[in-house]
Amino acid sequence: MAITEDAPPGTDTEPPGPPTDARSDPPQDSRPGPPQAPRSDPPPDRAGLRLSSPLVLVLTLLLAVLAQSPLRGLLGTPAMQSWTTVFVAVTVQALPFLVLGVLLSAAIAVFVPASFFARALPRRPALAVPVAGIAGAVLPGCECASVPVAGALVRRGVAPAAALAFLLSAPAVNPVVLTATAVAFPGHPEMVLARFLASLLVACVMGWLWQRLGRTDWLRPPAHGAHEGRSKGEAFWGSVRHDVMHAGGFLVLGATAAATLKAAVPADWLRTAAATPLLSVLALAGLAVLLSICSEADAFVAASLTQFSPTAKLVFLVVGPMIDLKLFAMQAGTFGRAFALRFAPATFALAVTGAVLTGAVLL
Repeated sequence: MAITEDAPPGTDTEPPGPPTDARSDPPQDSRPGPPQAPRSDPPPDRAGLRLSSPLVLVLTLLLAVLAQSPLRGLLGTPAMQSWTTVFVAVTVQALPFLVLGVLLSAAIAVFVPASFFARALPRRPALAVPVAGIAGAVLPGCECASVPVAGALVRRGVAPAAALAFLLSAPAVNPVVLTATAVAFPGHPEMVLARFLASLLVACVMGWLWQRLGRTDWLRPPAHGAHEGRSKGEAFWGSVRHDVMHAGGFLVLGATAAATLKAAVPADWLRTAAATPLLSVLALAGLAVLLSICSEADAFVAASLTQFSPTAKLVFLVVGPMIDLKLFAMQAGTFGRAFALRFAPATFALAVTGAVLTGAVLL
């Protein structure tokens, strides 16, 4: 009987296995290889270091308190005082109209069925286009709501020409927009009338052009509505929250641009641009496309551009609600890129032309 000794503690013992042939093992390279970085496990998730809205607000306030002396000196300069005055004036004046327009447009988009428009419009497209344009003057709606409503009209069988006329007229000639324009241009009712006529004319002409030249394969109707699958209340408040945040951000951007043009750009440059009719018109038309301000607030930005002529301001007011960066993205997402690439340039050219002709007659 064989006597075995117990292994000392801390040593590993393996049961005997089958004999292996050393010649079958692959040769091992004894040359040192490149050093390998040590594997590091991912750091543990520390919830305490995550940024949240209250933390960002506290840090911002803390930085403002620590930097109050430099900020006080910066805000005390004449340029910053002028900038702050224009920014606050544009924002405070425009915000109530923006909120009112968002509430009304969300109510129409959610609570008024698209079948109502389908029954109210004439069956002949040539007559349905001006009726749809006038319906946009009666029913308030901002750009964010007009595109989904136009998509619902096309899905319900309304002629695309009439739906596109409503899409262009609703944000431009509704009562909230016209009232805001009257407040922004006190004592100048001709500006309100010129905006109404030019926008309605452009909307109807674009509808008739689409009826004449548009092709079915250019327009891709949306498969479903934006509010389907949700209750009326959820859809309404969801639309209000989305539109207020979306349009409010563009309002701040527009107010910032207007204040910067007023305070930072040399007055000689603005006077030079404003003194050339063609340059002033193209400059404000391009500015309207880039700023993408909600139609309930753009009149206050236009009124702050005092160096420019009334016709150039009218171009700004007509172009902005019909075609800008956010509208192009929404139209491409709703009706397809092929539609937006054809519809947007034609709308821009016709809006500029219609505004200049109307301004030459009325302003």
